[in-house]
Amino acid sequence: MPFTEIADRVWVARHAWFDLNITLVQGDRGLLVVDTHASALAARAVIDDVRALGAGEVVEIVNTHEHFDHTFGNGEFLAAYGASVPLRAHEEAAERTLAAGARIKAEYAADPAAERSAEVLDTEIVPATSTFSSAMAIDLGDRLVELVHPGRGHTSGDLVVRVPDVDVLIAGDLVEESAERENTPGFGADCYPMEWPLTLDILLGLTTSASVVVPGHGAVVDRAFVEDQRNDIGILAETIRDLAGRGVPVSEAIATADAWPFPAHLLDDAVRRAYEHLPRSQKRLPLI
Repeated sequence: MPFTEIADRVWVARHAWFDLNITLVQGDRGLLVVDTHASALAARAVIDDVRALGAGEVVEIVNTHEHFDHTFGNGEFLAAYGASVPLRAHEEAAERTLAAGARIKAEYAADPAAERSAEVLDTEIVPATSTFSSAMAIDLGDRLVELVHPGRGHTSGDLVVRVPDVDVLIAGDLVEESAERENTPGFGADCYPMEWPLTLDILLGLTTSASVVVPGHGAVVDRAFVEDQRNDIGILAETIRDLAGRGVPVSEAIATADAWPFPAHLLDDAVRRAYEHLPRSQKRLPLI
C-alpha cells in the first residue's frame, strides 16, 4: 500500500497483511520508520514504497514492540540502508525479540499451509540494538521525535512514538482499530490486561483533543477513540477482578460474566493473564 501523508512529513502505509500500519517521519537528517512488517519479503515491498515516495533515506528504525509482524523486516531495512542505522526498541522488547520470533516460526512450521508461511520461516530475526527504559528523544535535524514507554499492556515492552510539532502519536498495538479483530485489542499470551488501562492513561496524557493517533493495526484514529478503548479495557479488567473476587474459576470466567466489552471468543488470553497477575488478596478460593 502506498504511503499517505497524515500530517506534515508524517506518512502511514496500511498493509493488507495483518492490517498493519507502517509509519514514516521525515526530518532534515532523513526518515524514521516505525515498524518493519512481518517478513523479509514484505519488508522489501515496503522499502520499494519508501523509495517511491522520494522523501529521503531511512536513518532511524523503531520497533513499537517485539512481535514478528512489527520486527521481521528489520534485517531488510538494515541491508537496504546500512548496518549502522540505529535500530531502536524498549529494552524489554529488544530482549524478547529473538524468543518471540522463534515461537512464531515454530507455529508456522507446524502449519506450513498457513498464509505466507514460507516467507516467515525464511526471515532472519534481527532484534533492536539501541534500547531505553523509560523515554528518549531522536533528533532528526529540524524536529525531535520522542520514544516513550508508557507501561505494560499489549506486551511488557510497548513504546509509543510522539511527533510533538504536528501532534501525532504512533501507538503500536496499545491501540487497535482493525475490523479484522472486531476492534479488539491484541490480548495475546504475553499481554497485561490489568495494567493496560493505566498505560493508556499515560498515553492519553501525551495527546490533545486534536491529536492524530496511529494504531498498530487499522485506520488512523483520534483521542476520543483511544479514550473509548481505554474505558472498555478498564471494564474488562474490573469484570475480571470481580469474577476472581467472587471465586469464579478462570475456566468458567468468560461464560459467567453477564457481558464483555469485547467479543468473548477473543478474550481467553486476557482472562487467563489477568487471573495470573491478580494478587492473592483479590482472589477468593477455590480457583483453578
